[in-house]
Amino acid sequence: MPQIGEKPKMKIRWGVLTAAVLLLLAVPVAAAVWSQLGRQPSQPRNTVSVNDGVRTVELVPQDGVPVSTLAAEAFSDRDGVISCSGARQGIDVSEHQGEIDWQQVAGSGVTFAFVRLGYRGATEGQLYMDQRFAENLSGAREAGLDVGVYFFSQALDAREAAEEADFALHALEGQVLDLPVMFDWEPVAKTGSRTEGREAQGLTDCAEAFCLRMTAAGYDAGVYFNRQQGYYSYELARLKDHAFWVSDPNDRPDFYYAFRFWQYSFTGTVPGIDTVVDRDLAFD
Repeated sequence: MPQIGEKPKMKIRWGVLTAAVLLLLAVPVAAAVWSQLGRQPSQPRNTVSVNDGVRTVELVPQDGVPVSTLAAEAFSDRDGVISCSGARQGIDVSEHQGEIDWQQVAGSGVTFAFVRLGYRGATEGQLYMDQRFAENLSGAREAGLDVGVYFFSQALDAREAAEEADFALHALEGQVLDLPVMFDWEPVAKTGSRTEGREAQGLTDCAEAFCLRMTAAGYDAGVYFNRQQGYYSYELARLKDHAFWVSDPNDRPDFYYAFRFWQYSFTGTVPGIDTVVDRDLAFD
């Protein structure tokens, strides 16, 4: 026969059991709600209209990369020489320009030059010195120009890019430069080219490996690229601590991100050089 007080205890037990069942039922329901919340579409990011060198497109800006503040109206064109207040005139040269009278170059108003140090062969992949590197480097310096160098890369991966950097460092032999050492990767469209069709494959890794090798050796480093490479092939956020040199032949630059150097012509003329030459501006 039940003792007094047992029946109330049964009520308490049934209440606890009921609460436990309800809690178990609530867990999957809550999980489903949270899952649905997590699947809500994210808000679209703002896009910007840019000229990529072929057409105007809408792009989502890369996070953390400074934006250019250069105004189009700040530029003027006088007989193919583009000027901008505060910007310096420069050129970039290689053995293809032949013998250069650097004193005449300096007298024309050019204040800096990028000299090609070397290049990797497009088909065989060998590393070569530019035949006029030493001559151009010393000539530009003696004429009072600020000097930087560039290496024409055909690297297929970060290992090859680091090899190119080591090649450049060996050639420089610790010489002090006024301007950065630039990584210049361009696809070569010719039979047997190692880089044809590989532009977007690991290009940021290559540039980063080259630049980090240079900065570790005490040099400033940077990356040369055209607008399409800058927008589509490079993760500029990973390279933003290095100098950007934008190739954009025009009467004013329109690259969206901030850059230090602008190559505005492939067909410039400068006293002291018998061939056409690339012309540049530096925004110090």
